[in-house]
Amino acid sequence: MATTDIIRMSNKEAKRLPVVLSVIGKHLRQVAGAKLLEISARQIRRLIRRVKQEGARGLIHRSRGRRSNRETAGGTKERALQLCREVYTGFGPTLASEKLLERDGIRISAETLRLWLIEARIPYERRKGRPHRQWRERKRCYGEMVQIDGSHHDWLEGRGPKIVLMGYIDDATGKAFGRFYGYEGTLPALDSFKRYARRYGLPQSVYLDKHKTYRSSGKPTVEDELNNRRPRSQFERAMTEIGVKVIHADSPQAKGRIERLFRTFQDRLIKEMRLEGVGSLEEANRFLGRYLPKYNRRFSVAAAGNVDVHRPVSGEMDLEAILCIREERVVRNDYTVMYGGRLYQIDDEISGKKVAVEEGWGGRLRIRYQGRMLRYRSILPQAPKVVPKIRCYRSTAHPPAHNHPWRGDRSVASTSKEDISNLVESGHF
Repeated sequence: MATTDIIRMSNKEAKRLPVVLSVIGKHLRQVAGAKLLEISARQIRRLIRRVKQEGARGLIHRSRGRRSNRETAGGTKERALQLCREVYTGFGPTLASEKLLERDGIRISAETLRLWLIEARIPYERRKGRPHRQWRERKRCYGEMVQIDGSHHDWLEGRGPKIVLMGYIDDATGKAFGRFYGYEGTLPALDSFKRYARRYGLPQSVYLDKHKTYRSSGKPTVEDELNNRRPRSQFERAMTEIGVKVIHADSPQAKGRIERLFRTFQDRLIKEMRLEGVGSLEEANRFLGRYLPKYNRRFSVAAAGNVDVHRPVSGEMDLEAILCIREERVVRNDYTVMYGGRLYQIDDEISGKKVAVEEGWGGRLRIRYQGRMLRYRSILPQAPKVVPKIRCYRSTAHPPAHNHPWRGDRSVASTSKEDISNLVESGHF
């Protein structure tokens, strides 16, 4: 019984066969045939050679039926999916593929892993659609403007206390900086800016929201009204003294770079700390110090103007005296100053009645008079005045009994002398 040789060809290959046979039969020139097939003349000569040697089978692609050179090794897919279920729960395909290569030595493209996750029905966080916003061009120079904000999030996922990330991002390059604190307030903002300035220098301007830490909501004083200015927060006062311009955003969308940075960190950084088992504020800051250089190397871009306009911190600039909470206090006749509910005794002689109290990060306190630091010591605050309590005594009087003669229908005027005498003897009068 004769067997039939069946050749499986694709539509593309099947359409090539009559053209190649026409060229072989001298009915069509090679250049014309190549033009019909939309290939080069060199390629059609290859096809002619194969068809002469192998027949119609020569048009079939050489890789058909063979394993791909990029095929994943056996067991790799199952191992990767198992890790995505147990270790990298909730990781997106891009971050999960990075961690698989970095921690487990499994090299898989993000797109391949995405298809595997969909096939295995393993859920992962997808990017949400965002409303259209008007695009703003980046600043040209590095250090021209830095966006600052605080991010309240469960960074430790219940493994430790609630902490806040004070984040910084350069508008021109996208280079990030940050530090974790227990809360978002004036002292964390000033301390984080001091760390930024010592590392990179003083930027030309900072871009902030209208949080009470950065913009005062108090009423103007008489001095403010005379100088035609609004009240300044401690952060604004410090920025003015070091020559950094403060710009307040009218909406969160206006400072989109820092908001997008926080969304990235809330996805990537929080999972990186989960893998390392970070569970305290100190561990989070140590991890952040190792993580940010790698993040900046990968995601920062070159500025359009290749100039760093950060101003170096000069030796004459005392950042400790500027980046602090500074308040004026009146010195009492016994050379004591009240601040923060405590009483401080000044040990130096001064002629004025007002001093400046400077509170820095970590409880550091300094008292300054006309640019000179004063020696002081903490003493117990004065005992509060005890206001005597006025006791209200309840009346001891009680109504007469129901059978008392006074409750009778007769009045004293109609009582006989004999009854009156009996009442007197009984002690009722």
